[in-house]
Amino acid sequence: MSRSPQEVGLLVKRLQHRHHRALTEALTDLGVSLVQWDTLRHLHRHPEASLHDLAQLTFQTDQSFGSLATRMVDRGLIERVPGPGRAVRHRLTERGEEVRRAGQARADRVLRKSFTPLDAAQLDTLGDLLDLLLGEQ
Repeated sequence: MSRSPQEVGLLVKRLQHRHHRALTEALTDLGVSLVQWDTLRHLHRHPEASLHDLAQLTFQTDQSFGSLATRMVDRGLIERVPGPGRAVRHRLTERGEEVRRAGQARADRVLRKSFTPLDAAQLDTLGDLLDLLLGEQ
């Protein structure tokens, strides 16, 4: 079956939407939204990232991420630390790391279930194709 780029684009969007809903549900009892958990995940990978860096990594504007970061600081999930010059950096708190770890286990289960129909070679092929489309090869 030959598919148009529009059909494939819609399939990608539908899968993304399914993942978003399933991850949101899986994180609910941890008391964090998907974007909050994503922030914790990115801070784990990029310790002391700036607000601007985190906004880009989480697909947010600097302003909207600033509001999110303030709420996360207030909840004890992240903390602000001085950076070079006037820069403010962010880092995970102990509580934030606990939530990140618990969320990661849930995300792993959701994604493993979603990709179960694919064998290892198909999953690698899908990853390679997405890398190619994103220009990351």
